[in-house]
Amino acid sequence: MAKILVVDDERSIRNTLKDILEFEKHQVTLAENGKEGLELAENNFFDLIFSDIRMPEMDGVELLTALKEKEIEAPVVMISGHGTIDTAVDCIKKGAFDFIEKPVDLNRLLITIKNALDKSTLVAETKTLKRKVAGRYQMIGETPAIQKVRDLIDRVAPTEARVLITGSNGTGKEIVARLLYEQSNRSGAPFVEVNCAAIPSELIESELFGHEKGAFTSAVKQRIGKFEQADGGTIFLDEIGDMSLSAQTKVLRVLQENKLSRVGSDKSIKVDVRVFAATNKNLQEEIAKGNFREDLFHRLNVIPIHVPDLEERKDDIPLLVNYFIEQICSEQGTQIKQIDKTAITLLQQKTWNGNIRELRNVVERLIILGENPISKNDVEQFA
Repeated sequence: MAKILVVDDERSIRNTLKDILEFEKHQVTLAENGKEGLELAENNFFDLIFSDIRMPEMDGVELLTALKEKEIEAPVVMISGHGTIDTAVDCIKKGAFDFIEKPVDLNRLLITIKNALDKSTLVAETKTLKRKVAGRYQMIGETPAIQKVRDLIDRVAPTEARVLITGSNGTGKEIVARLLYEQSNRSGAPFVEVNCAAIPSELIESELFGHEKGAFTSAVKQRIGKFEQADGGTIFLDEIGDMSLSAQTKVLRVLQENKLSRVGSDKSIKVDVRVFAATNKNLQEEIAKGNFREDLFHRLNVIPIHVPDLEERKDDIPLLVNYFIEQICSEQGTQIKQIDKTAITLLQQKTWNGNIRELRNVVERLIILGENPISKNDVEQFA
């Protein structure tokens, strides 16, 4: 059932539309002029608005303009017995969802309602999805250590500089990469993530640069690599310290020449890619051991960003715990639990070798197994 507002100065039209819409199980509100309709729309939520064009005091076009100015997002369908093509085009340009002529054809009306409500649902779902996605990539904390990272992101993101993100496992290196991307000039272009540690060394080159059909035994068709997929956008090479030396050589060529060759081909393909890389290893030590190319390190390390361990920012634990409680309870569709101050104090006293990731896991365990509010005893038992 949808909530629908009908704005028309003719009582007979209002009542006819009301009867039709209520028969279709919708909830209908009536307004006899544009001013009344605008007031109702400002103070109530509607899934759909029907408006006549010719009305006293405020006509339908003025109402439509006012609704858009006030960012009322319900689709607006204009109805008129004096419609022309020019009028219809003008209404659509001003943001109307559709234009229907009087006398209203029932089939046309019902189809328009379905399409408009489908659009409203899609818009709502898109907003929800965007909120969820945005919620995944937030940097929670106010300590100087994390504020330094946040300031670096703000300064570096709008540039084209390559960034090398370092830090222990679980500190949030991926979040840093995502925030850099979202605040960059390439945020509307692809973001391609590659976990170099998860790809076998014999497959990493094919994964990054693609291959031609027949390049090796299992190459039954051409494959486009991650660098080509990221063309015009950003590639995030996570755990780059685990990349093979041969793949490092090819990555270096891409960074030097903005060109790559697929496995099994000598043809050069131009790519325009911004590179973020991350590692939990000390690359200077890896260079000394012969495991990492020094020239590639210097190509990647234009802007270094080090993400601090949780041990360096324990004053952020109360903020992180409350954030995770709200996030996890929302994901699970359960009531948001409270947590005692003594429980948070005990969490601050623990050693967090797994950093933020370990803390989140512990909070989820406390939500599932602990009482409400989560107590010091719960932390002693389950953390």
